[in-house]
Amino acid sequence: MAKQLDYHTLREIFTRFQAADPEPKGELDHVNVYTLVVAVALSAQATDAGVNRATRELFKIADTPQKMLDLGEEGLIEHIKTIGLYRQKAKNVIKMSRILVEDYDGIVPNSRAALQSLPGVGRKTANVVLNMWWRQPAQAVDTHIFRVGNRAGIAPGKDVDAVERAVEDNIPADFQLHAHHWLILHGRYHCKARKPMCPTCIIRDLCQFEDKTL
Repeated sequence: MAKQLDYHTLREIFTRFQAADPEPKGELDHVNVYTLVVAVALSAQATDAGVNRATRELFKIADTPQKMLDLGEEGLIEHIKTIGLYRQKAKNVIKMSRILVEDYDGIVPNSRAALQSLPGVGRKTANVVLNMWWRQPAQAVDTHIFRVGNRAGIAPGKDVDAVERAVEDNIPADFQLHAHHWLILHGRYHCKARKPMCPTCIIRDLCQFEDKTL
């Protein structure tokens, strides 16, 4: 685990991220906040591209909790069976949709606690939805952020909760809204797990990773 970088270094890192991509976007396709929650829940242990392929037709016919209930669990499975853990995910989506209809009038709630009370929605999913839809500076820590945070010293921590706190505590406030997207995209396309692309990395000179590739 790298040592936590100081304020001035972090400001320079995120200034560079911002210059390269001023408005980073999540890569899960959705048409409203409900389909965003569903897409993020389905993306656990799956790729965004794989989820997008599965939901392309699904969201044309089931873009509200009631329409998802009308489709039913077996109908949903037909759309998402290419995704890992699809049976359990289908059960959760149907349960979540029923709760939204019965307890929230079909409207997705916008507090972390309420979101996390829904089946299949953990803290990471709640943070993604709060950030992408309601533009809260919530930090959803996935494997990419965990890797980049610890490798570079941007947000080191022994577990995802510690990394989330490190992001919130150390990254300057004016970068917080987009911080998790910059870190995810950097980890997905540059600071890869097996062979990070250090020669073309825009923060190479600031990163503390000792085993940089040539």
